[in-house]
Amino acid sequence: MRYFTAGESHGPQLTAIIEGLPAQMDLTAEMINGDLFRRQGGHGRGRRMQIEKDQVIISSGVRHGKTIGSPVTLTVVNDDWKHWTAIMGVEPLAEGVNPEDVKRQISRPRPGHADLVGGMKYGHRDLRNVLERSSARETTMRVAIGAVAKQFLSELDIHTVSHVTEIGGVETDPSTYAGLGVAELRACIEQDPVYCADSEASKQMVQAIDDIKKKGDTLGGVVEVIIEGCPPGIGSYVQFDRKMDGKLAGAMMSINAFKGVEIGLGFEMAKISGSEVHDEIMWDEEQGYYRKSNRLGGLEGGMTTGMPIVIRGVMKPIPTLYKPLESVDINTKEVFAATIERSDPCAVPAASVVAEHVIATEMAKAIMDEFRSDNMVDLKRDIDTYRRSVKEF
Repeated sequence: MRYFTAGESHGPQLTAIIEGLPAQMDLTAEMINGDLFRRQGGHGRGRRMQIEKDQVIISSGVRHGKTIGSPVTLTVVNDDWKHWTAIMGVEPLAEGVNPEDVKRQISRPRPGHADLVGGMKYGHRDLRNVLERSSARETTMRVAIGAVAKQFLSELDIHTVSHVTEIGGVETDPSTYAGLGVAELRACIEQDPVYCADSEASKQMVQAIDDIKKKGDTLGGVVEVIIEGCPPGIGSYVQFDRKMDGKLAGAMMSINAFKGVEIGLGFEMAKISGSEVHDEIMWDEEQGYYRKSNRLGGLEGGMTTGMPIVIRGVMKPIPTLYKPLESVDINTKEVFAATIERSDPCAVPAASVVAEHVIATEMAKAIMDEFRSDNMVDLKRDIDTYRRSVKEF
């Protein structure tokens, strides 16, 4: 499976094309729209979420609610486009119109964004050409694609969930949700304002977001993604680029504003001994092989172990500040306060939704690489056979 996304933040629409999905998979717009709605939620989101009500249009690759094996095209229309047609129009400027007279041009790059380096790389004097595509608005389509991937995984009895574990230094107490499965954890966070499973920490996170908003500043945090039901052996140890750890970590780091990733105990492993890190192997007739603990987060030697996969990512504070940092105008070279675009004081809850979907996409791709995946009937049969074989190993 492979995919591409296209579209600008204030352009007419966002588009994704997915190639390689198995035929005979259930797929409807409703299966995607719920996750798009969740991406727009969470305490700390800004005005853009009140303007855009993201709904996907499926325009190819699906017939009567089933994939047919050809590329699937997904589109989300930008409702705000009507206010940007003169600024972001595709057609050439009318004769006599000076490009420098187009409104909302940007010559003051924002620290922490792609603006300056993108302008250097692609030769843009109007940095809007950079920020329109580098915007986190692109993650709308990453979530739409991930919703398709989650539907694929669910048909194989593999399920995912994400939740927020830290915002602005306020951390959850893992004991409050220890032992919860994916379905129970999702039920726990579904109605929470910051998608957090610890209700006391959630209240403190909401207060921290409100406090930072008054200061014109922003907060980052940590999100955790869990995958249950994945069979052992997905990925490989034989080449570096086939290791599942690397694929999942790369997917997490591809999300806008993410600057760190860890699996299982992650960086805590640097502080403790090997006997406190590695998961002892057990066996019984009902489960087959399993681990006594899951400190390595469901991955060993670049492969899934059959235990839940646990991966976390850290999102930096959004760099667009209403208390802007200094920057330099690329035309005059004078120091100015950086340009302000619409921004959120905290987008960590929304980022947790994005994280779940990019991780689900990477896992779906890996499973399609491992098994015959032209259609769901053959794939389900093959993966059931494989699950029996590893249980009986």
